[in-house]
Amino acid sequence: MDACVKSVLSQDFRDIELIVINDGSTDDTCVLLNRIASSDARVIAVNRADNRGLHRTRAEGVELATGDYTVFLDSDDEFLPGFLAKLDSALRADPVDLLHFGIKVEDCGVGTSEASQFESYINAPLEELTGEGIMRAVFSPGAGGYRQDWRFTQRAFATPLLKRAFDSMTVADLGRAEDAYESFVTLAMATRSVTRNDIVGLLYNYGRGVNSGSSLSIEDFAEDAHEFWSSICAIKNHAERMGTTVAKECSDGARWKLFDLLFNDWSNRVADCDKVEAARAAGVRSSYIACAVQLMRLTRDAAYSAWEAGEFLDEGAPFLEWYEAARELSGNEAAHSRRYQAFYSAAHRHIDDLRRRTRLCAFDEQDVRIFVSTHKRVDLFDSKVLQPVQVGCALRDYRYDWALHDDEGENVSALNPMYCELTTQYWAWKNIDAPYIGFCHYRRYFDFSPELHEQNPYGEIMDGRIDQVSQAKYHLDDASIYKALEGVDIATTVIQDIRSYMGPEATLRSQYDAADHLYVEDLDRVVDILVRRHPEYSQDARAFLSGHTGCFCNMFIMRRDIFRAYCEWLFPLLEEFVNTTDMSKYSREGVRTPGHLSERLLNIYLLHQQRMHPELSIKRLQCVHFQEPDYKPGLKMPVRLDDLRQIVPVVFASDNNYVPMLTTTIHSMLSNASNNYRYDITVLHRDISGANQAIMREFFSSYDNVNLGFCDVSQVIEKYNLTTNNPHISVETYYRFLIQDLLPYYDKVLYLDSDLIIRGDVSELFATDLGDSLLAAAHDIDFVANVNMKRGDRFAYAKEVLGMKDPYSYFQAGVLVLNTRAMRSRHTMEEWLEFASDDRFIYNDQDVLNAHCEGEVVYLDYSWNVMIDCFGRINKVFTFAPAYMFDAFIESRSNEKIVHYAGFEKPWKLAGCDRGELYWRYARETPFYESLLQHSIAVNRSGRLPDYLIHEPALSPRSPLRKIVDPIAPLGSARRELGKSIIRAIRGIR
Repeated sequence: MDACVKSVLSQDFRDIELIVINDGSTDDTCVLLNRIASSDARVIAVNRADNRGLHRTRAEGVELATGDYTVFLDSDDEFLPGFLAKLDSALRADPVDLLHFGIKVEDCGVGTSEASQFESYINAPLEELTGEGIMRAVFSPGAGGYRQDWRFTQRAFATPLLKRAFDSMTVADLGRAEDAYESFVTLAMATRSVTRNDIVGLLYNYGRGVNSGSSLSIEDFAEDAHEFWSSICAIKNHAERMGTTVAKECSDGARWKLFDLLFNDWSNRVADCDKVEAARAAGVRSSYIACAVQLMRLTRDAAYSAWEAGEFLDEGAPFLEWYEAARELSGNEAAHSRRYQAFYSAAHRHIDDLRRRTRLCAFDEQDVRIFVSTHKRVDLFDSKVLQPVQVGCALRDYRYDWALHDDEGENVSALNPMYCELTTQYWAWKNIDAPYIGFCHYRRYFDFSPELHEQNPYGEIMDGRIDQVSQAKYHLDDASIYKALEGVDIATTVIQDIRSYMGPEATLRSQYDAADHLYVEDLDRVVDILVRRHPEYSQDARAFLSGHTGCFCNMFIMRRDIFRAYCEWLFPLLEEFVNTTDMSKYSREGVRTPGHLSERLLNIYLLHQQRMHPELSIKRLQCVHFQEPDYKPGLKMPVRLDDLRQIVPVVFASDNNYVPMLTTTIHSMLSNASNNYRYDITVLHRDISGANQAIMREFFSSYDNVNLGFCDVSQVIEKYNLTTNNPHISVETYYRFLIQDLLPYYDKVLYLDSDLIIRGDVSELFATDLGDSLLAAAHDIDFVANVNMKRGDRFAYAKEVLGMKDPYSYFQAGVLVLNTRAMRSRHTMEEWLEFASDDRFIYNDQDVLNAHCEGEVVYLDYSWNVMIDCFGRINKVFTFAPAYMFDAFIESRSNEKIVHYAGFEKPWKLAGCDRGELYWRYARETPFYESLLQHSIAVNRSGRLPDYLIHEPALSPRSPLRKIVDPIAPLGSARRELGKSIIRAIRGIR
């Protein structure tokens, strides 16, 4: 303290008062302070026996202050000579509320580099600030990212401002981070602030006191977290009293920054063996989700550093433990924290990349190495045998660290435009030494399973995604691959007879000639080169060209000696062909001629080997063609740290034919939705084309608060045998049961059908308080009316089949507020789907939800799901409902928040459809208006719905019911809808 006080009293500016408060020290500070005060009248000494903490000490000092401006100085820091004179001159010339001055940082144990970096940050230049801009520059990450520090000891404050600020502050002892709170309150009241870092006033001893580099125990860190949390809560309370958007924004920013600082200490000062336990202890004393965010942030940073350093993934790496601890601490709150989701996504990606790279180092150890040629990032199977190779690397300015590269060692990588995947084969020939060497493509793999799978006429099994399901289905795991190749010399794709798709006269030569971009003369030329170089192959070449069977896709696995012999034979042939053929006028596909020729040469080589070496064991394996090989890390919560609006997640289910209707529904929703929220829209589908997705994204891009995502669920749905006896149920009806797993980061989700017009604000619907209930929905007036009919069997159906205690509680499932957290706890996705495939149900989606959610439903006002008067059902059916229900429904017709076009009458199917004019009002504003209009015209002319507008029914095409009903009552026809009542009558259900 002595040096600190001397640095003030020795200033050449004399008009000062020095208030020194001894906050309950137990040493001789009291004696020293009294001696100083007795020798200099400018010193006001305050000695207290009890320790009240820095915040209350500063408040006492502010209360005593009488000068025009006040500057704070910690006892372990010092003023630089001449500082106060410069400060006085600046404030006389420009009397502002706040003046931020510069400091000189002295390294006291933190290291020269850190001290220098801190000095640069703390002295950053900044323009003059006014009003809310003062607080935003310090506390808002959205205002350029914390452009100035909140240090209370680096500002000169107008004393009247300070007195007002401290009068409104808490009197509690906050502990560490109190200066963040004090700055928040003070800066919020300031009207004008200037930065004069050219006035260097403070010698800051970085590394003394709480900023030292000493270690922290678990309890020490937990106590620090508690003190930080106290300041955070104080800031939040003050922001709530202010009640402004900027105050809320800055309060959030302060919380994030404070936890960043806290966990930077955790990273540097907590022992590695204590880190996870210290984070857990901090969560108990502060906030679990805030600690989880920080653990995930530091996991991201550590994983990225390992990646940048070229390291491999060590399964014992500390950051993997942090990663799991963060997931544990986040709990259900992860769904509501955009920061957590941002850090989680990045950490997960970096760890995944490290695992991919680590797998590369294990490749050399494999006796079987099957190289997967790719030019882009694709999904990969979990395998050490299937090894990705990036092709054409010599021509690209990017390299994938998770793949091998065809330009390493001796190679022909630059010939990739002509040689295609042959550049991988050449590279393997020259650089790889393994007992077995094989090749496939990023979208085509061998099927190593013993089961024969259905294939198309071209000999390919068509499948969707590369994932765990398809890996198991086709036995593409390492153990199965090794087993399948036991005793095998050569493996290729199965032999195909081209006459099955080219006609009875087709030969392999005529097949090549039929290719639009290829020239049969090239095939003849390469065969001439072959026969001249290897006359013994003449017989095999003639047999192949005049024949009609072969193996295709240029995929094979060979024993090392056979592979080397094959390459020594193949590449000189191709080299001579390329050197003697003018391909300068060839199309892009034509330039790939050497790749096409190699596929034919492989067949000739195999024919010759079989003829000369009949003892060779050649295995034929089916080929699987994956239609969606591109890397898809999964759906993620949309993250925009600069947008603090609450997210409303909304899910739709659709197919490609229903895109115009889906777009109309979403457009109506967004046209009437509050701009105070962000809307994360997820469309579950199996076949929506890329073109339609692009059109929808472009159309909805005008909204700055919308994220539109598409999730292909085909791989999930195909795992289940989903059946129904109702020919009107489409596959899409099951998608709502996937939401709880596909959107794990949300605990509450809106599900909406795609035949709605939404006139209300869905943020109000989303705000429905679910409590512990499973969902919110409106009563189904149609079903309840049927329940109430005399001699009707719907009551018995609800009781006996659905097991409902109260059939009058049945709800409609086209508009749902789902408590996905509670639904996950109640049943797994698999269990929900199993329940939904019960073939006794009429409406599989609604029936299963009503059967399993009864008693745990919050009922929405009918206005949120107003069904139209389809086929006159309001008078014919709905009037049978209990009077209070019918009256409530009728009243909702004059206050429709959502109009539901449930039933066979749709605006795009029937001219004059109830509420049709409302539908077209929104439809005509979409890019699919003309398409909908054409559909409407086609339907009204023919009397039935076109095939392209019919959802795929969940009923199997082989079902006897389908075979009977489809010819006489096509899907989409009025006859089909009339048949619905007949079918129900046969089943005893109205």
